[in-house]
Amino acid sequence: MEWRSKEILARPNWSMNRALYKSMGYSDYDLDRPLIGIANSWNRVVPGHYNLDLVSDYVKQGIYQAGGTPVEFGVIAPCDGIAQAHDGMHFILPSRDLIANDIEIMIQAHRLDALVLLGSCDKIVPGMLMAAARLDLPSILVVGGPMEGGCEFDGRSADTTSLTEGLGMLKTGKIDEAAYRKLEDCATPSCGSCSFLGTANTMCCVAEAMGLSLPGSATIPATHADRMRAAQASGRQILELLKKGITARQIINQKGLENAIRLSTAIGGSTNVALHMPAVGYEADCEVPMDLFEALCRETPYIAKMNPAAPPNVPDFHRAGGVPAVMKEILTLLHGDALTVTGRTVAENVKNAESTNRNIIRTMDDPWEAGGGLAILQGNLAPNTAVTKPAAIVPEMHIFEGTARCFDSEESANQAILGGGVEEGEVVVIRYEGPKGGPGMREMYNAMKLLYGRGLALKTAVITDGRFSGTNNGCFVGHISPEAAEGGTIAVVENGDRITIDIPNRNLTLHVSDTEVNDRLSRWKRPEPKFKKGYLALYATLAESADKGAIIRHRAE
Repeated sequence: MEWRSKEILARPNWSMNRALYKSMGYSDYDLDRPLIGIANSWNRVVPGHYNLDLVSDYVKQGIYQAGGTPVEFGVIAPCDGIAQAHDGMHFILPSRDLIANDIEIMIQAHRLDALVLLGSCDKIVPGMLMAAARLDLPSILVVGGPMEGGCEFDGRSADTTSLTEGLGMLKTGKIDEAAYRKLEDCATPSCGSCSFLGTANTMCCVAEAMGLSLPGSATIPATHADRMRAAQASGRQILELLKKGITARQIINQKGLENAIRLSTAIGGSTNVALHMPAVGYEADCEVPMDLFEALCRETPYIAKMNPAAPPNVPDFHRAGGVPAVMKEILTLLHGDALTVTGRTVAENVKNAESTNRNIIRTMDDPWEAGGGLAILQGNLAPNTAVTKPAAIVPEMHIFEGTARCFDSEESANQAILGGGVEEGEVVVIRYEGPKGGPGMREMYNAMKLLYGRGLALKTAVITDGRFSGTNNGCFVGHISPEAAEGGTIAVVENGDRITIDIPNRNLTLHVSDTEVNDRLSRWKRPEPKFKKGYLALYATLAESADKGAIIRHRAE
């Protein structure tokens, strides 16, 4: 494959470009080799990215070893955890599209030859996958890895979400202030993406299943030496991809996307996958409609169980065999001939994989559940679909009927829950939190965790046009489309209305007649935008609905 950088580094016409590189210490030797872009989202705000400066060093070693020259640049990376339950969460999902755009600009402006993507967390990994698909250059993703679980709490290893659950317990007198402060100190013992199977680790696993990361690399804990060896190997492999002319869209294509969705539902991954896979598909010119998503989830058994659905965390899953072991188990459902960054197929990559712990990874013949970990619902309350995660919902809550308790923002819902304003048998309706109405489609993480802490997780449900953290459990439905700000039915639900969540039959029903719903909608008025300037105002104008991946369209259809 021809190196694009040669075009702008040839003497004498492009000596100015060579001089600019030389001003930073690059030599003729460096400039006569392929220039490999490293999009590094390292920072000291996000624990999942804290180790990426060291990971990058090993990637660069591999690039040098294989005959390339690394050219590194920074990428923004906000933390979902630190942004929870305040105005900062408005910015989290919209950051995904900025990340994709920024990487495109840096790679194209400087005509770099190939791309190594360094990220770990919730919106950064999908934004990087979107960039790779859009650019269609040789690309590989390297992640920072999960942190280990913390001290013992509530029957399992603690994690970041334990603090929110503990807050509910503190408010109800189940634990005291001293125990809560101790939990703060021991819940997160190291850097890394959060130890549970939230969106961060789900998307890292999804990228590996798609074929854009080296096999077995998604779940290596952040502090393990293998993490660095995988980074170095990835640096070497990007040169192989360049030499062979293997570009991102040969991997991020319909087969790769479908494999990724199947893996995600087989491990009970985050509901946010239903936002990110359509967005990655859009960049790759592939269709990932919700009916395809639902079909793949229904046909794929749920075989790997971990936190939040069970006590084991992601490092435990790694030790049990990780992504390759799951893919080996469900290989008959996968596109085994799909190409990966190894230059080999999925089937070749997982040939020797095996599960070493059947308490975490089961077989196809003995799954945790016959249906997958994610489900797409429809009904008069969600005409254009909604998303839930049966893998994180106890079976007796898969059908729930209750009375609506409506809130027009996350803050008002959280305040009511903390103040004891939500009762057993209610369906908490949180609206105007969709892509446009939020804007930015905030996570209703705190509401679910506060209900858990108050002992209401198995006695109430939450539905929203916003979304959820991958660690949520209880009974919940998100991504309701159309959203309230677009005049969806959720906008006119009233306190006391009966609502049924029926996961087995994939229904979300408001027990109000069509005539009454239409009458209410005729009187409904769209609220004023919450943000009238800045990026969020622009995002609210341009973002598509949740069932379309909340994408920002950038081409004529």
